[in-house]
Amino acid sequence: MKEYNIKIGTAFLLVIAYFGIMLFYTFLDVVVWRKVFPNFSNIINIITITICICAFIMFLKRSTGYQMQLLYNINLTGIILAVGCSVLFFLLLDKCLDPIFESIFPQSEQDYQEMIQSLIKSPVTSLIQVCVLAPIIEEILMRGVVLGGLKKSYGYVTALLISATLFAFLHFNMVQTLSAFVCGIVLGLLYIKTNSVFCCMIAHSGYNLISYIVMIYPHIK
Repeated sequence: MKEYNIKIGTAFLLVIAYFGIMLFYTFLDVVVWRKVFPNFSNIINIITITICICAFIMFLKRSTGYQMQLLYNINLTGIILAVGCSVLFFLLLDKCLDPIFESIFPQSEQDYQEMIQSLIKSPVTSLIQVCVLAPIIEEILMRGVVLGGLKKSYGYVTALLISATLFAFLHFNMVQTLSAFVCGIVLGLLYIKTNSVFCCMIAHSGYNLISYIVMIYPHIK
């Protein structure tokens, strides 16, 4: 497999580029799809996000030399570790750390409630976005490209800390940012242990799914 490496500046620019893509498809959803196609805006938005993600993955492959074969480096041990990480995230973050962070940053609780209301309006498409699309592209970018590319230039420890910090920056309020940094460290260790972005996707998606169900189920039953 062809190895590749990137520098910190490149990693930062790639994360900024992904952030720009998120702003782009969010802008289309709010300004165009919801006004022009109000009855189908959720479906159109998911299609738009999928197209943007596919285009960004192609860009990552061409600009960094990232090899998608890493997605298939999986085994039973890696899958068990990934599922364990999903449960660990829920217990450590949702049940322990997040309530503490929310008490320190009360504005985040209001943002959290607003997010719940947004998810309730379109539970199926929100589930696809939060539990499928986001984990796929974020793990390819943050663990596969950033962590995988930085470790050759800076070593595992520095690459792990940088990738976790950049992952935290992708989240918008302080509670999510602090939680995302913890997730970034654990997901990075999982990647180093398994050398599998796919296992990281399972852990990320599994955690999002658990949190999603616990978060919206009381509001839609």
